[in-house]
Amino acid sequence: MPRNVLVRSSVVFRMDQPDELLELLCENARYSTGDLARLTGRTEAEVEATIDELEAEGVIQGYTAIVDWDEIDDQRVQAHVELNVTLDRETSYRDVAERLAGFPEVQGLRLVSGDYDFALEVEGDNMREVSRFISDKVAPLPEITQTVTHYIMETYKQSGHRFDDGGDDDRLSVTP
Repeated sequence: MPRNVLVRSSVVFRMDQPDELLELLCENARYSTGDLARLTGRTEAEVEATIDELEAEGVIQGYTAIVDWDEIDDQRVQAHVELNVTLDRETSYRDVAERLAGFPEVQGLRLVSGDYDFALEVEGDNMREVSRFISDKVAPLPEITQTVTHYIMETYKQSGHRFDDGGDDDRLSVTP
């Protein structure tokens, strides 16, 4: 059976255009199946079957909340770390990534093009904790040749969601 066809209870559902459904879930993972059905023009059964299949195939990896930690006055520290690596014959980028991704401090990890190899997102309770993690756990890995740590000072937008201050513009108006 083609990959874009789902069979549930002897009813066949088409998954020709799951992008619209995925975009809606990214916009708000708390949409009900009824909401998603209305927004996509599908039935609730089709939406549920499509989501089940996307989860089973690993397309949907999980659901998460986007939190503005500054609003709860938390002292959490986040950093973006550039990593350069040198590989040997036995080690691949995936091998290095698996080791790095295993640390609980690592919130995100991407292989990137450009001036460095990996973009690492790290989180800790304070700057000392993040610095020690990088110096004690990441930098000593034999494949890591350089780290450059950038501490996040303020977040204005994350995962497509803007963190606004309510739209108040406190700039002085200028008149000619």
